[in-house]
Amino acid sequence: MFYKTKYTSQMGVITLACKDNKLAGLWFDGQKYFADSIKEEMQENDSPEIFHRTKDWLDRYFRGERPDIKELKLAPAGNEFRQTVWDLLCEIPYGKVTTYKALALKTAAKLNKSTMSAQAIGGAVGHNPISIIIPCHRVVSVDGNLTGYAGGLQRKIKLLELEHADISNPV
Repeated sequence: MFYKTKYTSQMGVITLACKDNKLAGLWFDGQKYFADSIKEEMQENDSPEIFHRTKDWLDRYFRGERPDIKELKLAPAGNEFRQTVWDLLCEIPYGKVTTYKALALKTAAKLNKSTMSAQAIGGAVGHNPISIIIPCHRVVSVDGNLTGYAGGLQRKIKLLELEHADISNPV
């Protein structure tokens, strides 16, 4: 059984989803690919502990603190390729950015492939079901341009500003 609840942030209403007390989704209302990784109907329920922990995490994040991703039990649904990309997103430090190309190189190495396209990485990044916490907003193009964000480019900009990210020097 999947449960959902709402969280109101300075950037809009966010829907949280969980199963077995693990966070399975976090989307801005109206976000592209909203809840596409959850095939079952979600029941409204504010009581799961993971929701309380996630809301506290988000409160601290939006105050400019740096809560650790490892504080939360995450369970994003996706294939091995997407899981690999999302794991690599979790390694991007707070306030830093990386490129789709750099993620492609790291993903290829992890999956024992000789190459990986930046476009494939972009697809996995765009379908990240746990926005903000799995920090897909920290990925930019190789020239430092801010490209798409399923939650909207203005939100991506605000999240990077909140983190005081230097987009001129991707890691």
